[in-house]
Amino acid sequence: MSHDESPAVEATEATDIDAVIVGAGFSGLYMLHRLRELGLSVRVYEKGNGVGGTWYWNRYPGARCDSESHIYCYSFSDDILDEWEWSERYPEQPEILEYLQFAADHLELRRDIEFNTEITGAEFDEASETWTVATDDGERVSSQFFISAVGCLSEPFLPDFDGLDDFEGEWYHTARWPESVDLEGKRVGVIGTGSTGIQLIPEVAERAGHLSVLQRTPNYAVPARNRPLNDEEYEEIRENYDEIWSEARDSRLGMPFDTEHNSARQLSEEEIHEALEKRWQQGGFRFLHAFEPGHTLSNAETNEIVSEFIRDKIREKVDDPDDAESLVPTSHPYGAKRPPMDYNGYYETYNRDDVRLVEVDDAPITTFTADGIQTETDHYDLDVVIFATGFDAMTGALLELDIQGRDGLSISEKWNAGPRTYLGLGISGFPNLFTITGPQSPSVLTNMPMAIEQHVEWITDCIEHMQREGYQTIEPTEESESQWVSQTNMLADNMLFSEAESWYRGANVPGKEQVFTPFPGGLDMYRDICDRVAEDDYDGFELRRASDAPVAEQ
Repeated sequence: MSHDESPAVEATEATDIDAVIVGAGFSGLYMLHRLRELGLSVRVYEKGNGVGGTWYWNRYPGARCDSESHIYCYSFSDDILDEWEWSERYPEQPEILEYLQFAADHLELRRDIEFNTEITGAEFDEASETWTVATDDGERVSSQFFISAVGCLSEPFLPDFDGLDDFEGEWYHTARWPESVDLEGKRVGVIGTGSTGIQLIPEVAERAGHLSVLQRTPNYAVPARNRPLNDEEYEEIRENYDEIWSEARDSRLGMPFDTEHNSARQLSEEEIHEALEKRWQQGGFRFLHAFEPGHTLSNAETNEIVSEFIRDKIREKVDDPDDAESLVPTSHPYGAKRPPMDYNGYYETYNRDDVRLVEVDDAPITTFTADGIQTETDHYDLDVVIFATGFDAMTGALLELDIQGRDGLSISEKWNAGPRTYLGLGISGFPNLFTITGPQSPSVLTNMPMAIEQHVEWITDCIEHMQREGYQTIEPTEESESQWVSQTNMLADNMLFSEAESWYRGANVPGKEQVFTPFPGGLDMYRDICDRVAEDDYDGFELRRASDAPVAEQ
């Protein structure tokens, strides 16, 4: 929808609309639906030309979700659950995009979404206690609430390689993949072997004439065991959805999977291997549930047993012993980085004669040339380079919005030493700004739709409370924010996350302050904390009536 075709919005006495939402993915669509149910006038701004968020932009070959399809969806609508049926255990990008389009149409959301429109700035006006939001087409809209639904993994990161402008071939970033890329018979280089690279590499190997994989750090990829879902299986899922959602909401990872054992303590070597092998055959995140995930992610002894089990599996799959050892992770514990899934025989890809593994940790890339990549030891002739180098995760997309709060303070200034939020929901000094799955919330450490629904519902209840009680603004106190940041970091330091240089900590972006950004205590613990905050009159927040002093300061 162009700007000229955008729907008329209901004006209020003080604002053009009640709420502005940025982003039309899982978060933005559900937030729009819930606020409309409250009777608010809402406008969503989306820089793409359709709904989908992450699944609109990430169209690279092999793109899939790593949560199982029957739980990677909205739980709030029985109609949508009844009418939609996933085709596979792990849905591909086109199917997820189709699902979100279906949900948007079912809920009649498009009329309040302005596509092809980018937010260029948002300022809080202290006199009127409202937000003024500017767009790239010159529009300025005022609203009481400003809500970020930009996602955790949406701002692509491209390393600053010397000579890239000199490269005469084609290059692409996986997060901005064109609709059509011809790789047939070409010499292709892929930089990056994280979750995206592991999905992409087997697909590229099938198309390219020759593939060079430039790897800095190997990863633990567990088989996904993807397969079609049959009608009988899907009917059983539908019949048990109430129990499935209840278990997912009350779990650490937002997934309704039981564990074989709470821990590996006091188990024999045979019992440990049996539990791991059973879950290896089940695949996906069920493997992480061989033992209670919190135990595996915090107990070094158990984690090393699990890690070595995966290393042995990798060695079994790769024919060349040198390549096998290069693909075996040794620098970090399993789960300390995002644990990827292997959908299409990732490790077996290196058994092909037309695939070459290049270890750039030992011989770093020095420059791009007109016809390829030069490392410290060799030159690689390439026609196409694909950057699977991930994102400026958790904070990048928020910082791009150029948000200014009280006294003209920008989020980038406030976060110059790393992100600071309260519950990942609000930021001190930025009234009525809500960040769905923001930094220091469980977000990427969980099944995302579960985390998103929890945030959207909490925000909705908060706004309804403000309407009912006559409050104009809400924002966290500096004290509650500081305590929450400390609590998040303390939990992370007591787990194995601290032993990996990961994008969880911003380590993939040179110069970025390294702070652990997701809340690592689990969705179940986090949900209880958020519920208690709301029940205790929004403990840790300041609530104000129009032009009044704080009426509740906890």
